[in-house]
Amino acid sequence: LLKKTCMKRTVVILIIVVVVVLLALPKIRTYFSTEATMAGPAAAQSLPVEAIIVKPASFERKLTVTGSILPSESIELKSEVSGKIVGIYFQESQKVKRGQQLVKINDDELVSQLQKQKYNQKLYRDNEYRQRKLLEKEAISQEEYDNALNRLNTTIADIRILEAQLAKTTIVAPFDGFIGFRFVSPGAFVSQSMVIATLYALDPAKIEFSIPARYASRVKIGNKIKFRQESMDSVFFEGDVYAIEPQIDPQTRTLKIRARTPNPQGNLIPGQFINIELILEQLTQALLIPTESIIPIQDGSKIFLYSAGKALEQKVETGERTERKLEILSGIKPGDTVITTGILQLRPGLDLKLTRIN
Repeated sequence: LLKKTCMKRTVVILIIVVVVVLLALPKIRTYFSTEATMAGPAAAQSLPVEAIIVKPASFERKLTVTGSILPSESIELKSEVSGKIVGIYFQESQKVKRGQQLVKINDDELVSQLQKQKYNQKLYRDNEYRQRKLLEKEAISQEEYDNALNRLNTTIADIRILEAQLAKTTIVAPFDGFIGFRFVSPGAFVSQSMVIATLYALDPAKIEFSIPARYASRVKIGNKIKFRQESMDSVFFEGDVYAIEPQIDPQTRTLKIRARTPNPQGNLIPGQFINIELILEQLTQALLIPTESIIPIQDGSKIFLYSAGKALEQKVETGERTERKLEILSGIKPGDTVITTGILQLRPGLDLKLTRIN
């Protein structure tokens, strides 16, 4: 009886297993069919990529540095003689013209001395005339005439000295410009070392900056610059290099350069800090590609080209870099198709499918 019971249980279990297998068989077949379908085409599917066609373009090889604005001319106004100020003829921040009187120093004593010498000059000139007539008649000696002539000439020289000293009591503007703050008041006694005010010529403005020594041979008189002020990032000004320091600074290993730029409105203020782009060379047939296309390698850089539906590895020599593009000096030519996406998945000979081309 026990034996029959065991057999019945075994038969029931076998029936249950068969039923479960029959129920699961369709799902198992579907699973393996799906896996086979996915594995087969995936192995043969092409990698979708985007690319650009290389075309010659205009390009500026430039160097980005910082610099500052200088006035075209500036001078500290000082008196050439010591004395009391009797007149100030300018306002602070006022625009003045060349030759305009700015300050007057007391000249009463010099005026009196000059008047005295002019009276003497008239007397000595008349005396010289009489002595010359007497000498022509041999009524006096040559020595007596020479003494009269010497007194006249000495007086004329003294007058010129006094006139020069009088001129120094008037301070005039040596060039067109703007007066800064004044540091004296009318009635003050000034010495030759005392600064009265500062005069600035603002148009044109000078731009001073330094570049690394390795670029020294690439910059020349006439090179263009573009620059912008810190407070006006979107506004660019332009200028021209007019002077290059003939020596590299031994401490910083930099070369100092100056440029000029028009400043008719006075918007460029001396001392301002600016960002400068020095144009080293202007090209019309440069080859540029997006920076994301470049793959750094141990001995340089490489890119991948699209060629006959496959990826072609190409080593390149790079040049100047912009924010989004990189100049290629060698390794590609106009008309080449450079891959710009899927860079990390690329390998030589990989099948490709172009989804977009620019």
